[in-house]
Amino acid sequence: MADAVIPHFQNDGGHDVVEIGAKEFQCVGARPPFDHPHVFLDMGDETEIVCPYCSTLYRYNSSLGARESNPSDCIWSPAAA
Repeated sequence: MADAVIPHFQNDGGHDVVEIGAKEFQCVGARPPFDHPHVFLDMGDETEIVCPYCSTLYRYNSSLGARESNPSDCIWSPAAA
């Protein structure tokens, strides 16, 4: 059920920085089947966080919606079970 609420992001393209519109999210690394464990990340009061698995730098951008990213191909939606 949490998958429907928490946005998921990935970095197949190997971008240096992925801007996102959420401060709480899950990083999946790359699109399955090349993903890493889906890790929950929380920026708290900060505006950046690095994924401990894939080292993607995520930067909060308040002009984006919670399920938006820049580059736009970094949002990932889990398949329905």
